[in-house]
Amino acid sequence: MLTVFGTIALDTTRTPFRTQSHVLGGAATFAALSSSFFTRTGIIGVIGSDFPPRYREILDNRIDTKGIVKDTTGRCFHFDSSFDYDLSHRTANRTELNVIADFKPIVPLEYGDSEYLYLANNDPIQNMEILEYFPNTKLTICDTIEYWILHNPNAVSKMISQVNGVVINQEEARLLCREYNLVKCAKYIMSLGPEFVVIKKGENGALFFLEDMIFPAPAFPLDVVVDPTGAGDSFAGGFFGYLAQQNKKTLGVMKEAVIYGNVMGSFAIQDFGVSALLTLSRMDIQDRYERYRDMVSFG
Repeated sequence: MLTVFGTIALDTTRTPFRTQSHVLGGAATFAALSSSFFTRTGIIGVIGSDFPPRYREILDNRIDTKGIVKDTTGRCFHFDSSFDYDLSHRTANRTELNVIADFKPIVPLEYGDSEYLYLANNDPIQNMEILEYFPNTKLTICDTIEYWILHNPNAVSKMISQVNGVVINQEEARLLCREYNLVKCAKYIMSLGPEFVVIKKGENGALFFLEDMIFPAPAFPLDVVVDPTGAGDSFAGGFFGYLAQQNKKTLGVMKEAVIYGNVMGSFAIQDFGVSALLTLSRMDIQDRYERYRDMVSFG
């Protein structure tokens, strides 16, 4: 089983073409829905009194939601952001922590034997508290975002030192490492303790680093991009979900996982919020994976 811990959010996303307010989002939501196509997935997080029942029904129908706590005294985590015309550069307008600010995670007994744990871009202190409940995992991966790097960089670095792998986007990697060169960023992050690092590069795909090996994987090209908000978290879900499904982390499997991550990210950006992930089938995913392999193969 793969357990995902992180934010379950109501997102407001603004593009030059359209604005969507309070749609279902959050790092844990995207990652868990994405990974659920590959492996049984449980989610740990908190929602507020304003969380729509229809959103809860979506989650209940697709993933194990025993780890979701409802706090009726507050409102959901809310992230308001805007994209430029190229839909590549995002500005964070408001980050309202609300119910996640003082959340004390509760781990269901059924999750205790999870072999895989993904700590999404949540409060690093809470992430480290969650780690204590999972002493026997085969693989633990974390992510982080600008907010936590700016507000608690020491905790972010300590969290990174306690996991096997890091999946992070290029902007946050540069901010965390105070370095523009992504190869140097990856080396610095691995020097903190993780075995591997994946740096997400948006429309340019991802870079996978393991020891001295670098595997560059381009993004799947699309002619329609609507909302890139959940691309990185959907990448993480696809990447980790495939690793959990295969139940091993050989170099070949990890490279395949990066490709599946790119594929899942490409689906996520084709509609606002999680909508595109809700209409997918496993056949759709495999078909795009095969098309991806055909495009990048040569020789």
